[in-house]
Amino acid sequence: MAVIRMPYLDRSNHAGEAADVVLIDLHTAEERVIAQTCGWEYQLGANINWGSDDHSLYFNDVDTSTWEPHIVCIDPLSGAKRQLEGSIYRISPDGSQIICANAVTMRRTQSGYGVIVPEERVPRNFGFSDNDGLYMTDTNSGKRRLVVSIREISDQAQPKIDKSFYEKGECYGFHCKYNPQGTRLIFTMRWYQSDEAQPWDHINKKLDYWVLTMKPDGSDIYVAVGPEQWRKGGHHINWFPDGEHLSMNLDIHEEGQVKLVQVRHDGTDLRMITDRIPGSGHPTVHPNGRHMVTDTYAWEPTAFGDGTIPIRWIDLQTQTEQTLIRINVVHPASSKDGSLRVDAHPAWTPDNRHLVFNGFVDGARRVFLADLGRVLET
Repeated sequence: MAVIRMPYLDRSNHAGEAADVVLIDLHTAEERVIAQTCGWEYQLGANINWGSDDHSLYFNDVDTSTWEPHIVCIDPLSGAKRQLEGSIYRISPDGSQIICANAVTMRRTQSGYGVIVPEERVPRNFGFSDNDGLYMTDTNSGKRRLVVSIREISDQAQPKIDKSFYEKGECYGFHCKYNPQGTRLIFTMRWYQSDEAQPWDHINKKLDYWVLTMKPDGSDIYVAVGPEQWRKGGHHINWFPDGEHLSMNLDIHEEGQVKLVQVRHDGTDLRMITDRIPGSGHPTVHPNGRHMVTDTYAWEPTAFGDGTIPIRWIDLQTQTEQTLIRINVVHPASSKDGSLRVDAHPAWTPDNRHLVFNGFVDGARRVFLADLGRVLET
């Protein structure tokens, strides 16, 4: 397992400060620092992704002499490195392509997910940019290209985006992710009314969100979930195992409580997955199609109220749930700086049997691995 080890617990990192890339042997518990990086933030670290084999580990870094981000590919076994253009958010299932929004401008809408450079080097997108959008890096050649611009998305997406209104603000790319089959990807955009005094304080801004899906070449663009739905209250979109549907938390009926919902990649058939169980956290459907796992934010009603939260195991067939794990996520610094918060954010390992999640235990941020073989068999 590869993880980022962060140098501080009580403040966000500054431009040029390094974190360790650590390789952990899951059989011997040996930890070994294999690299350092200046291309990280507190929510996703350096966006570490495994490639197509054990000899390819990708993560973000920043050249502090030019403040240009780049991707590092390291063979964790030999230590051999090479540099690729651009930044990494997610890699394709076959390991051939890397996608990412502009990792430098992500802080314009929310801290914690990109890379840190000096603030004066963070550009602004007024209106719909024709030179910023979704980027793709070829892992073989190491070259990056702009697959589709924010302007092209606004022109081509179906249903149509009301450009006359949104030209009056700033729009930035954020999350992106391939479906399991590698045939489509999601790309999210965030918009806010321009405010010269506070260019990236998203807490004081009213953000509008688009969840878009498209083919990997940037064609066949759909608005799967648009601002008119997201404004009702919602968060955290993800692919279903079938690669056709998306899951999400959404207050679909505006009742003050998010539900677990699903929608087709083209925005049709938006409906609740279950009306008996509340939504929360970061839901993801297991490939067996029967089970769903999610966590909870400490402030959500499904939390325990003492800083601990459940890893929730939901049986969609029987419409029941159980708490698999109770883990603490609250720590003193997170109340002062939201980007320092610890989200459990459970995610499946490639074998779809083990679950990786975060917690704050014994005074530190920690990564946990749980074997769910027993509950999957019941």
